[in-house]
Amino acid sequence: MQRDDSIHERLADRLANILTKLNMGYQLSIKELASEFGVSTRTISRDFDRLNAYLPLLQDDENKKFYLDSNYLGKIAPKDIRNFAQLSGISHLYPSLDMSFLREILDSRAHQIYSAKGYSFEDASQFMELFKALGKAIQEHRQIGFVYKGEPRLVQPYRLIHHHGSWYLAAVRKNQLRTYRISHIQLTHNPHEYSQFIPDQNIVRLVEDDDSIWFGQDKQEIILSIQADVAFYFKQRSLLPEQKLIRELSDGSLLVASQISHKMQIFPLVKHWIPYIKIMNPEGLQEQLENELIGYLNS
Repeated sequence: MQRDDSIHERLADRLANILTKLNMGYQLSIKELASEFGVSTRTISRDFDRLNAYLPLLQDDENKKFYLDSNYLGKIAPKDIRNFAQLSGISHLYPSLDMSFLREILDSRAHQIYSAKGYSFEDASQFMELFKALGKAIQEHRQIGFVYKGEPRLVQPYRLIHHHGSWYLAAVRKNQLRTYRISHIQLTHNPHEYSQFIPDQNIVRLVEDDDSIWFGQDKQEIILSIQADVAFYFKQRSLLPEQKLIRELSDGSLLVASQISHKMQIFPLVKHWIPYIKIMNPEGLQEQLENELIGYLNS
């Protein structure tokens, strides 16, 4: 039976297998890997794009196969796989990533046991050159210039961040930390080498610690009511930014708190769970959401 070739089908298993092969010195063909894993060549290309952001991958000019820089052969340890899983946002897909479990998912029969579905991400393969240029600038602590939504920008880049299916650049411009969506960035072809900068450690900590991309904005607490019909899902895992259970009521409904920096962190989530969720506080936020919905229905 033909296996589903969706973007993240058996993602953790596939990436771990590719990492292991590279670590053993194999030269890997996109076409052969696509056949082995039952996915499209485009899917495997995206896998290599992800790996290339963290590993010194090389590609043979003649056969187009990928391989790992010889200086790194045999140096990928289980901790490296765990680190890559964390950076890729898949570390919590499985109950554990200890040695015994890693051996299990690296086994060729793992696809008979595990499968990952339901992930929707933008196609990052189109950003290969951007990732290389931005990554180099971040590593060298060097300013970089680009055009963003038609306007020139000169920034101090700090981190590439994947957030809710899209990639962003966290960078400082005019002494303010901002986020730039990668899909809106166009590199200029000016060979000018920009000056270096000294990273601000306060900004480094902010980028590392904040779960959102709304940096530098004060957070406010939102109180929401969750009906009993869907309370289980909110008790099972955090579905809201910095979600915290305040109280479970006698009818099974919940009062939960969420910390947000911008209404767009909460509005799409509330809309997804209508009619089972309602914003109780601050006053006026629920009315603002309802007015948006009324405007949409009347348009």
